[in-house]
Amino acid sequence: MALGRRHADRQGAFSGNRVSRAIIDIGSNTVRLVLYGGSPRAPVVLFNEKVTATLGREIGETGRLADEAIDLAMRGLRRFALLLRDLDVTKIDVVATAAPREASNGPEFLAQVAALGFEPRLLSGEEEAETSAMGVIGAFPGATGIAADLGGGSLELVQIADDACSAGATMPLGTLRLRALVGADEAASAAAIGDLIDRAGAQFATGQTLYLVGGTWRAMAVFAMEQRNYPLTDPHGFSISGEEAQGLARAIARSKPGTLLALPRISEMRSENLPYAATLLLVLLSRLQPDKIVFSSWGLREGVLYSGLEPHARQQDPLLAGVGEFASLRGCPPVLATRVAGWTAAAVPASGHGSERLRLAATMLALSSMQIEPNLRIDLGIEWALHKRWISVSASDRALMAATVSANGNVCDMPDAVKVLASPDAIEAAICWGLAIRLCRRLGARSRTLFQLSSLQVEDDRKLVLSIEHSHTPLFGIPNEKDLDLLAGRLGLEPEFRPIEDAGAARAQAYAK
Repeated sequence: MALGRRHADRQGAFSGNRVSRAIIDIGSNTVRLVLYGGSPRAPVVLFNEKVTATLGREIGETGRLADEAIDLAMRGLRRFALLLRDLDVTKIDVVATAAPREASNGPEFLAQVAALGFEPRLLSGEEEAETSAMGVIGAFPGATGIAADLGGGSLELVQIADDACSAGATMPLGTLRLRALVGADEAASAAAIGDLIDRAGAQFATGQTLYLVGGTWRAMAVFAMEQRNYPLTDPHGFSISGEEAQGLARAIARSKPGTLLALPRISEMRSENLPYAATLLLVLLSRLQPDKIVFSSWGLREGVLYSGLEPHARQQDPLLAGVGEFASLRGCPPVLATRVAGWTAAAVPASGHGSERLRLAATMLALSSMQIEPNLRIDLGIEWALHKRWISVSASDRALMAATVSANGNVCDMPDAVKVLASPDAIEAAICWGLAIRLCRRLGARSRTLFQLSSLQVEDDRKLVLSIEHSHTPLFGIPNEKDLDLLAGRLGLEPEFRPIEDAGAARAQAYAK
């Protein structure tokens, strides 16, 4: 891309606190600039600004982009261009979708965009559908089902499976167009929507997971979360059954925008569009009969990012990539977390709850929280675990990460938000993860020597044995004795401290068992 000054200094490009890439999304409703940093596999939004230009508002009547809408969009784009130059961002994608694609004066508008130094890419309906589906695939590795991306000008439906997507179908059912189709007669509204779906030839097998992409769908998730007093706040990954979705859609379809606007976290624009989107969802539910609905915050823009990754980068675990980058900035290098997770592995309960990837992510957050002032670290660490937008993690997984962080701070009485998201047995396992981390970090104070000269293992399903070579037995102080006792008690084992001659042999023996 031509815009921006190139320079050789790449230090911190993916550190999470410096912009590495930008996307400008020119849609039918908004023109948006998003700046990304962090891990390429789990990018972090550093800046997100939109201009509600409603470029597509007159296409149905005139076939053109309204002049005042173009003026508003260009004002925003000129601002974006200046920001990107000042920030030295050179990797910029500019994508345009339904409104510029369908309007008779779309080419003239995109020529104005190009005159600013941008290189706009006009996506076909099929390309838009497939790119949005790639965003869902990036957010939910191994996902199988149907992605439904609702924008201002169009709805895209795409089949996804085996980390790939099939040719998508696009139809003129965006929020700006639904208003002309949805009226007081529910049956007539459903028939009109169904007719446009039939014309697009959108046919899919029933009983699959339906992934909903787009801001209006996410506002619907927020409505559902508020109604059930759900303890999490991020709609990404929020899931409900097909039957629950029916009730949700009916309730919203019959709601007044003013009533919806009064709810927390629902904007005026979303409140106006929600009843129309709910009517559309009822039609989709009737036709697709999904077993489950999953709301995705990853869509077109994230699909652009994910599609541009090398194959090996796509294979990275997005949870570990995101948490690892986050933790590195907060004093916990992934190498340290990996050592701690390895040292504590023998003390992990054999309950089967969680996974090693989850335990490693929880270890990173727990160690990072210790860099914060004592009066803040537990509450803030729990907030990170529960509410930050981690990718490829369930609500239960979040609860286990939060429990680990809390127990690492020796607080084993979990808040209600944690208790309702995971089973008591799973939470107890995570508490043991946290207590094991606490023992490790307090014993060696991050010293590499600890990992070389000591080991933690379970013997005969009866004892929890902490072994340290004779030269470093003074490391085992009174606080560590308490930590060992506490962890052993939670595991139902007898604690034992054992000076030894060869810690490496003790570790090998533990792994052999």
